[in-house]
Amino acid sequence: MVLILTAGYGEGHNAAARGLHKAFEELGVASEVVDVFGLVGGDFYQWSRRAYLELINRAPLIWAGVFKLIDRMPLVPMTMPLMGGMQRALGRLLDEKKPDAVVSVYPAYGYFLDRLYPDTRQRPFSFHTIVTDSITVNSVWYRCGSDTFIVPNPDTARVMRAAGVAGDRLRDLGFPVPPRFAQERAERLPPGEGRPLKVLFMVNAGKALAPAIVSHLLDLEGVQLTVTVGRDLELQARVQQAAAGRPVEIYGWTDKMPELLMSHHLLIGKAGGAAVQETIAAGTPMLMTHVVPGQEEGNARLLVENHCGAVCPTPEQIQSAVGRLMADNGHLWKQWSENVARLSRPGASFEIARFVLCQEK
Repeated sequence: MVLILTAGYGEGHNAAARGLHKAFEELGVASEVVDVFGLVGGDFYQWSRRAYLELINRAPLIWAGVFKLIDRMPLVPMTMPLMGGMQRALGRLLDEKKPDAVVSVYPAYGYFLDRLYPDTRQRPFSFHTIVTDSITVNSVWYRCGSDTFIVPNPDTARVMRAAGVAGDRLRDLGFPVPPRFAQERAERLPPGEGRPLKVLFMVNAGKALAPAIVSHLLDLEGVQLTVTVGRDLELQARVQQAAAGRPVEIYGWTDKMPELLMSHHLLIGKAGGAAVQETIAAGTPMLMTHVVPGQEEGNARLLVENHCGAVCPTPEQIQSAVGRLMADNGHLWKQWSENVARLSRPGASFEIARFVLCQEK
């Protein structure tokens, strides 16, 4: 049995947990995803999650300072004595489940396990940490003990190796995207020669700009636009109004994101860990409208430095970039598509699951 530990501070952690859980399920291996913070945190947990999201979205410069402070100071280990209830809850969970392996997609759990098992040789399970960020990896990820640190790409492995993480503890196995990315997919014909550029706009930050972005995209001839708005009905109405009768496909909450990413030529959205890794798995270039300082800077760098994405924070910049991608029968889009395909690891969740199973104590 494999226990997957997550927390709701950012969607990337939960997305990684779900992808890995699904891979174990398809391999016929029992696994369970548990958010220990959610089990015992109560109202404070819900408040802290909302406060975190408000901070990164409304005060990114303050968050940048917090990120650097956590990176440079051992604040998380210092707070462990104040989180005895969480530690005891995790201990009870481990006693109850008796896992053969534990996988953490959120860095705090490694510190709890360091306190529960000061002598790692006494740990009755293997322990693996999946790093969900790229390149700009906060040291909080690797200050704790872990049998291995599983990273999403070679660039991140180099950064962590340079920071002092032993090479034999690093495994470059990819990000555990949903297994559907590894399944056979329909051929996606490139744009040009009369075929539209199919654009997927995933609105999950900067909602105030979303209608203007929609309007600017629909002003371009040859764009076929799909917009996802989640459960925000007010935003959906504003997007429809911005379309002004022009054709646009709008989704509320949907579990079809893998299929949407694989069937579109371009993703526009926030540079979150899950979004960036899933668009890479789909082989789909990306324009990033919003980059949270700290952890998301590395996600943006991964796409920009590999020439398969760009940061475009305004509707005008987005419109200009999309125009360039469509020019000359999609010549630039074809280059970006080839570049992102070299990064793509759609079967990473299976690769990680098989690795974890081989490491069981």
